[in-house]
Amino acid sequence: MRQMRFIQLGFAIILAATLLAGCKAGGDNPGREYAPNMYHSVAYEPLTQIKDKEAGKWVNSLDNGRGEYYNSNDYNPYGMNMRLPVPNTVRRNANGWLPYRGANDTTGLRLADKLVNPFEATPAILTQGKMLYEINCKHCHGAKGGGDGKVADKYPGVANLTGDAIKGVSEGHIFHVITYGKGLMGSHGSQVNDEERWKIAKYVKQLQSN
Repeated sequence: MRQMRFIQLGFAIILAATLLAGCKAGGDNPGREYAPNMYHSVAYEPLTQIKDKEAGKWVNSLDNGRGEYYNSNDYNPYGMNMRLPVPNTVRRNANGWLPYRGANDTTGLRLADKLVNPFEATPAILTQGKMLYEINCKHCHGAKGGGDGKVADKYPGVANLTGDAIKGVSEGHIFHVITYGKGLMGSHGSQVNDEERWKIAKYVKQLQSN
């Protein structure tokens, strides 16, 4: 009986040592993982490059014939996931627009007055502008642009978009301010793309006209 306990204890020690040794990570070895499919994205990962299609095959539950850790793109040279843009080229958006290059200063703001909104005030554009305004602007400027949003209670001085001081500004001015911010308002250039900024500007002008 005692001998059986010693055997069981020895087996438990060996098993625990094996599991602990397997948990050791280093370099490209992540160690033992519980439910590895939860940790490794199926999507391409630009900062890693594993070309071995057998890597992690034993943990792959997707039945796609390759390893869980394989993440190269077969359609790019050398299996690259992220390709550098062609030298001396400038990225354009889906509409073919170049990035906005207006300077973040008083001169840039003055020149922005001459910008022309590429969108017409159609019902569809105004509906989209309203949706974007309510997501990104309403909490400060209020539902009707009166500077009475919920944030304005905490930070007095939020601009009243329908007031005389702002009512006459151009859509290009609004676009520029959304891009870089002004006064209490921070830059929204990273949250709202060029197309969305123009739609918001179009909707703000509708609020001002009402």
